[in-house]
Amino acid sequence: AGIITPGRRGVVAPQAPAPFEVIETEALRLGAPLFAANRDWIAHAEHGRLVYQDENGLLDLPSPRLVGRHQFVNAGTAVAALRSARLELPTAAIETGLTTVDWPARLQRLTSGELVSHARTDAEIWLDGGHNPAAGQAVAEAMADLEERVPRPLFMIAAMLNTKDPVGFFQPFAGLARRIYTVPVPSTAAGRDPGELAEAALSAGVAAEPVADVAGALERISATTGLPAPPRILICGSLYLAGAVLAENGNSPA
Repeated sequence: AGIITPGRRGVVAPQAPAPFEVIETEALRLGAPLFAANRDWIAHAEHGRLVYQDENGLLDLPSPRLVGRHQFVNAGTAVAALRSARLELPTAAIETGLTTVDWPARLQRLTSGELVSHARTDAEIWLDGGHNPAAGQAVAEAMADLEERVPRPLFMIAAMLNTKDPVGFFQPFAGLARRIYTVPVPSTAAGRDPGELAEAALSAGVAAEPVADVAGALERISATTGLPAPPRILICGSLYLAGAVLAENGNSPA
């Protein structure tokens, strides 16, 4: 609600009733009309595509290139913003945006590089910079969807700032992840101690242990025996960590 501009329309993604009431109250105070999901516009996945509809009609769009069911919500909100702004972009431009968008460290697949070389060659490695409970829920749902399509044992490598809620972030992974390897946050003194972070993961219901760094965690996972399939590895919990991983792996964004 803090970004609502007086007298200017605000586009609102799907919300639970309580936060929407706060947004609506603040918008009314500021004289800002709202263009709200599930009231003024709807967007949902249907047969692998994004269906968007508002008072100006329906769009049958390709699915977003970004991974995760939450990206359908994000993409729908972006389309709603474009339509609300009356920019009159052709549908083809929206389709191009959805299918070519690139967002480093948002469920980004890492397939090669210096850091990846510490993992098994058949490992599946994902990187995400999400660091709050809502991000944990979204990423866990994406990992669960992958598990449903192609089952693999999930391991996590995580670091987090000491201002974040690690138990809330890790809870959605209980019953999904086999083990979390906690590492220091690079490039800042505000990182949570890996031992403390491992305790938080245990409190959330996930087995965990601290290690020195991401490379060491990848090597630990590679040495794990008795797995029913090659591992799926999620590196997560901090944008600081994500940036360091991309730099060390040799594929930092331009």
